Amino acid sequence: MNKAEMIAAIAQEAEFSKKDAEKALTAFMEIVTKELQKGEKVSLVGFGTFEVSKRAAREGRNPATNKTIKIPASKAPKFKAGKALKEAVNK
Repeated sequence: MNKAEMIAAIAQEAEFSKKDAEKALTAFMEIVTKELQKGEKVSLVGFGTFEVSKRAAREGRNPATNKTIKIPASKAPKFKAGKALKEAVNK
């Protein structure tokens, strides 16, 4: 499902116009992004948790040249599914 299909599904399920569904989805994505940028977690009970995972600096290898390279420390967004979502998927 892509963003346009998600907007259409939200509009149908919540009985919103597509314009309002797009606003709601965009607002949700912006809020989650801002909270993750601040280092905060976003927990939606029963659905899951969005959080930031820290990756330490490490050495890697360029497969083309076989040279050792330094990979800098970074942060990555992570989603952990909640119990209700896992159960729904496994039915």
